[in-house]
Amino acid sequence: MKILLTACNAKYIHSNLAVYDLNAYANKYHDHIVLKEYTINQNKDEVLKSIYQENPDVICFSCYIWNISYVKELVADLAKILPNAVIWAGGPEVSYDAENFLEQNPEFFGVMVGEGEETFLDLAGFYVDQIGELEKIPGIAFRNTSKQGTVQHNGWRDLMDLNKIPFVYQNPEEFEHRIIYYESSRGCPFRCSYCLSSIDKKLRFRSLDLVLPELQVFIDHKVPQVKFVDRTFNCDHKHAMAIWKYIVDHDNGITNFHFEISADLIREDELELMKTMRPGLIQLEIGVQSTHEPTIEAIHRTMDFEKLTGIVQRIHSFRNIHQHLDLIAGLPYEDYDTFHKSFNDVYALAPQQLQLGFLKVLKGSYMETMTAEYGIMYKSKEPYEVLKTNWLPYSDVLRLKMVESMVELYYNSGQFETTLKNLVPYFPDPFIFFEKLGAFYEKKGYSEISHSRIRRYEILLEFVDEYEEIDSQKVAQDMMFDLYLRENLKSRPSFASSQKTYEKAIWEFRRTEKIAKTAHIEVYADGRAVLFDYENRDPLTRNARVDFNYEYDEVKECLIKKIRKS
Repeated sequence: MKILLTACNAKYIHSNLAVYDLNAYANKYHDHIVLKEYTINQNKDEVLKSIYQENPDVICFSCYIWNISYVKELVADLAKILPNAVIWAGGPEVSYDAENFLEQNPEFFGVMVGEGEETFLDLAGFYVDQIGELEKIPGIAFRNTSKQGTVQHNGWRDLMDLNKIPFVYQNPEEFEHRIIYYESSRGCPFRCSYCLSSIDKKLRFRSLDLVLPELQVFIDHKVPQVKFVDRTFNCDHKHAMAIWKYIVDHDNGITNFHFEISADLIREDELELMKTMRPGLIQLEIGVQSTHEPTIEAIHRTMDFEKLTGIVQRIHSFRNIHQHLDLIAGLPYEDYDTFHKSFNDVYALAPQQLQLGFLKVLKGSYMETMTAEYGIMYKSKEPYEVLKTNWLPYSDVLRLKMVESMVELYYNSGQFETTLKNLVPYFPDPFIFFEKLGAFYEKKGYSEISHSRIRRYEILLEFVDEYEEIDSQKVAQDMMFDLYLRENLKSRPSFASSQKTYEKAIWEFRRTEKIAKTAHIEVYADGRAVLFDYENRDPLTRNARVDFNYEYDEVKECLIKKIRKS
């Protein structure tokens, strides 16, 4: 008997913690279980071939919004070439609509609903050792062959003790070049109407006696990044502080830990600890979603934005922690103008990443039950993204899509930091800047084309040329600064000023001051000479260290180091 646990991830760098947990929990059947991971970008014929060659008796697929269509299409053909294989599905995309899923997808035999560890162990026992009866296994819906294939739902299984799940990363080197996901809690104390975590009413924690030694494994193996999948990591102060103190005390100088937190729950002792952290030790993802009070109330979210602002600004002042702030467009009572304000409120906090996402109406969520009242229309196919609401027509959704695209290209890329800092103030507010830039992309036909990094700089200059009050040469200089912050360019872009006048002086300065060959010196029109040191990068942004303490003296034809008293 061979059971195949199958994950079809969105990207190669992802790993599927769910199937690893199931595999570890059913370890007693290790000789009968094979785990395979693929990506939705792989050719389906390659995946079909791989699964077929395993010749499994039972196949279990992990399903969520990003892979469900891929999995259904795959299984439609898989059932033809492995007609005797029993195919199961599990995960959030099938758990909350199991009966309908089975009725609409006859190739699947059953669905594991909710948490799968104990359910999968029972199923493995049923298939390998013929232990028990399907009719008596909680947490499944299946086609009862003794009742003419009628779908039978056995009800949801009681929530489990997280301490019972074995640690799945004993050999982290097996996950090289991939993101490691780690879980120290399940459930969430909040009841946000758009989130499936609100359904799980019981918040549970994995014992620190297990968590801390497990984190040490990542530290010992110098894993680049560990992403905690806890929905609100800091909802329990004692639990969060213990973990944060541990990773500070055992920091290896390399590993980064990612946490989703509620900023307005952060306490003073946590801030004081964060202030001492190595730059890049942790990064924080903070869901703001909206600053419009009626919207916050409607989605059952608890947030004190004034307090959140103070916390985010404090953390920002430490200059050692990457902050990622989220907004969701398409929420109830949020129209284009109020979202405009929400965007500016969050942009003012200067996060390293500002994610502008769109409401996804998830199966089983409270938001799904409110679609009629809120006039929410959403895509029939996953990820079930909002098309319109009572407050936001589709035309406004399209406008916000362009804003989102511009934010991703020009803000979240981190490639235009200086340029945006000096350019955005020419516009009434940041949202309007990105809105106008998006409209320019559409007008020029640029929005449907993938552009190189240099081309994005050139397009921004084209945009700037439409505004007489903006000095495009100054913008071009800012762009050159941003470009060299990231890397020492092999070739200079078309908008770069000539450096021929300064070549001899720069060469002489490099020789006398023993400047590293990897460094770059750029002389600007105002006489500034800036040295970009790529061997000493900012540990948080990975930008080159910059030395401004130089000026070009045309009389002496050399670069003279100046000590700035400021």
